[in-house]
Amino acid sequence: MSILRVLLAILFPPLSVLDQGCGSILIVFILTLCGWVPGTIAALVILNNTNRFEYYR
Repeated sequence: MSILRVLLAILFPPLSVLDQGCGSILIVFILTLCGWVPGTIAALVILNNTNRFEYYR
């Protein structure tokens, strides 16, 4: 997780998870509409999850 990604997750959470898939973008966008803090927390959790695709192997 780079510094740019963290800053982007704080300023505009849906933009920071663009490469994580459509579901992640939708979840973060809806949470951001509900409030800035839930969207930011969800974006940081999604970006910090390093074992995201390990279940598909």
